[in-house]
Amino acid sequence: MARDQAEIKQRNRQCLEAFVVRARRVAEHSLADDWEKLVALIDPKIRVRFENGEVWIRQELPAEEVVESAAARIRPILLTTEDCFHMKALKALGYACRELPRDAERIRAMRAEWKTRVDPATPLDAAYRVLVANTTTGEEHDLDAHRLAMSWIYGDVVHHDTERRKEGDPFGLRDRFRAAVPLVAWTMVATIELLNYIEALCKDGVLHLRPEVFDAQVALKSTVWEEHAQMFTAPVGTEMPSGATDSLPKGWLPVGKDTDLSRLQSIFGTQLLHPTTAAPETAPFSEHSDAGQPESDRTTLRPPTGLYSNRPATDRPS
Repeated sequence: MARDQAEIKQRNRQCLEAFVVRARRVAEHSLADDWEKLVALIDPKIRVRFENGEVWIRQELPAEEVVESAAARIRPILLTTEDCFHMKALKALGYACRELPRDAERIRAMRAEWKTRVDPATPLDAAYRVLVANTTTGEEHDLDAHRLAMSWIYGDVVHHDTERRKEGDPFGLRDRFRAAVPLVAWTMVATIELLNYIEALCKDGVLHLRPEVFDAQVALKSTVWEEHAQMFTAPVGTEMPSGATDSLPKGWLPVGKDTDLSRLQSIFGTQLLHPTTAAPETAPFSEHSDAGQPESDRTTLRPPTGLYSNRPATDRPS
């Protein structure tokens, strides 16, 4: 019995820690920068105007590319096979809070809402339905919002599911995207709120997760950085270094200002390095460039060019 409980706790901790890491990446997405706007996307408003006896409707949504990247970040949370699957996290929380009535009731409510929003039992449980007809062929199609949304996510974005595309094609990309936005937004909100709840339970001593899952870098804040490095070059075919801290084999020479960098080519024939005498204004050092990286020597090897870079983490400017 004790062994079974230990295995359950270990499995639950694994799921919760996986969820925390993924949820923190979701929380770092640009759509979450403005919480009120993100929440508003769960139920996007349609503006109606009347002009010359005609009715016009207008709806403004984020750029598809932005929502697409958000969908990619939440996708593992939607998948039952992933450790970070939302319902696995809720199940684990239910076990941890089984003797806390108020928390247990809250978790049951979360599970019920997830099923309604993300996995509706019937088409009637979806937010709305779309009906279209082809006046030329006479064909008619009818699809609920949830299946339209999944057609966009799995047919247009993270997969190329031919069956989902076939199902959603008659409605066009716009209606598929329009149905997906509320689902993506709600999943982001539910994920971030659950993350906050897990953090609170950890502070209260109900959960005991490894601190690093809350501290590890989960998303890059900047993709432009500058850092101190030691670089060496050698002819192609020279023995490669065996480790980051090992002495260099014979034939490796340091790269200096007199080195002919034009000789260093990538495997595609392009120049690998570009000399500069000063730090470019467009590439300032970023405190996020190596955040969360282990404090150890790191080595970059480029065998096709014979280039070796050894840059100790402790040598980075502060």
